[in-house]
Amino acid sequence: MLQSLTGSARKVQDTLTAHGVELKVVKVAESTRTAVEAAAAIGCEVKQIAKSLIFKTVDTTEAVLVVACGSNRIDEKKVSNIIGHPIGKANADFVMEKTGFAIGGIPPVGHKEKIPYVLIDKDLLELSEIWAAAGSPFAVFCLTPAQLVELTAGQVETVA
Repeated sequence: MLQSLTGSARKVQDTLTAHGVELKVVKVAESTRTAVEAAAAIGCEVKQIAKSLIFKTVDTTEAVLVVACGSNRIDEKKVSNIIGHPIGKANADFVMEKTGFAIGGIPPVGHKEKIPYVLIDKDLLELSEIWAAAGSPFAVFCLTPAQLVELTAGQVETVA
């Protein structure tokens, strides 16, 4: 793993540092755009990848962040019921506008705007160590599920 951080990865590291946590963003040579790619690049199990997915409420067009276990598929109906609004897919422009990051490297923290709805997949809490994207398809950071919940102030739910 490489160490020099620039651009979006630096922004994520600065956010982590500002929160007072000793977490380090690392760059990797292989793409981490998908959970499978990330697990292969890091050398962990797919379920240890904390994938950050942005959805959009259909009625209010607000952003919804779901941080899910890499091996899980999000159940949009469950998420809609939890937040009380129907959700749909968010396009790349919406994701960039709300988070400041491109799809394929969305971190759970450091977003351009405060995300009104943040849900954490309860399955992540069964793991001792997880990995999240750090603003780029080539940057990640390792943390515990408890740190993820604390950093995001997310609501732990069954989302798969």
